[in-house]
Amino acid sequence: MSMRLALLATVLRYTAKPLLSHVRTPDDLRRSFAMFSRFGLRVPRGVMFATQPGPPQMLWVTTPKSDHRRVLLYFHGGGYIAGSPHSYRGMAGRLALLSGYPLVLPTYRLGPEYPLPAALLDARAAWGALLDQGFAPADIVVGGDSAGGGLALCLLANLAAEGILPAALIGFSPWTDLSGSGASMTENAGADPLLPAHRLPELVRFATNGGVAPEDPRISPLFADFPSAPPVLFQVSETEILRDDTVRMADKLRATGAIVRVETWPDAPHVWQFLDGMIPEARVALTHAAAFLTEVWGPAMPGAMRR
Repeated sequence: MSMRLALLATVLRYTAKPLLSHVRTPDDLRRSFAMFSRFGLRVPRGVMFATQPGPPQMLWVTTPKSDHRRVLLYFHGGGYIAGSPHSYRGMAGRLALLSGYPLVLPTYRLGPEYPLPAALLDARAAWGALLDQGFAPADIVVGGDSAGGGLALCLLANLAAEGILPAALIGFSPWTDLSGSGASMTENAGADPLLPAHRLPELVRFATNGGVAPEDPRISPLFADFPSAPPVLFQVSETEILRDDTVRMADKLRATGAIVRVETWPDAPHVWQFLDGMIPEARVALTHAAAFLTEVWGPAMPGAMRR
């Protein structure tokens, strides 16, 4: 663990975690998320952004050398009640630079105003929009972090039920079990430097507005069926409360015959990849994710366009 990460974990433990332990409303959480995003946002040079009208509205993240034949469809985190593509410009921009491929980040509806599974409908609409633009399923990797990682997996289950598979999936600490049944929810409750485990049931109530059970496979992909799955890369911290959301999801996908790689980091906060430019562990993780895209698609061809 780098000195920067050790310092950051201490700062989060005594600032962000107490804040998240006491926020009262979704609006409070949204303000906290926005504040944290401004703190962690480091947009790299050489990255371009363009907004595609919706619904759903989508933020394209490219570089002058991006290979436009393929795209990473990436869903932001925020517990299904906060966050936006705008907050992810730094991390998405770095991954676009490292991989040579563009990213597109959809806006999806959030609870409690638009309770789950509204987000899944928007994810499917974003997938459809890419197909309408001429991308084939094999030209699309789906991905996301935290709730967005869970949403990517819910989309994968939805597509797989129809015999449709993207090229691959990338998940950074995906939230796959909204019932909170993983052992790490209690084992890592004290060790996690960011997420307060005791607030999870309340977060689920906000996200669902009481409309669906936490075990519903449309919102908890751990309980979904995957008749088949493409190659998958997961990254997760060994000390976060969502560790077992990743571990058990990986086991489930392997049972379908999927090739699943799980990379673990010691003592990192939840979705540390977001902090590229602040801690070296973030850059290493994003470099691994970019290498995974190269394994799936081959090296990017700078400036290549779809025919």
